[in-house]
Amino acid sequence: MAFSTKTFLIAAVLGAFTAPALAQTAPTPWELKPDTGYAYDKEGKTFSYKMGTSNAGELLKGAKKVPRGTLFFIGHNGQLYMRSGPYLEGDGKFKFGSDQ
Repeated sequence: MAFSTKTFLIAAVLGAFTAPALAQTAPTPWELKPDTGYAYDKEGKTFSYKMGTSNAGELLKGAKKVPRGTLFFIGHNGQLYMRSGPYLEGDGKFKFGSDQ
């Protein structure tokens, strides 16, 4: 079945209007699970570990709470970074997104 030029143009215009809407998707929750440890090793790899409770006190000795409002990201160099401070615009959009 051949498409006419008019049909093609209508489809192209509709596609142009829907593409920006698809690009602005809602953020995905980061689901951390209880009794699971998450590691970022010396080579930059990530792992998750099932944790027990027998040595929880030892684990907490050197631990620090992560402040609310902290953003984690991987830089161009592959390094994991964290940034405290605002990362959302007043309207709730991600401040550092590609749709600026």
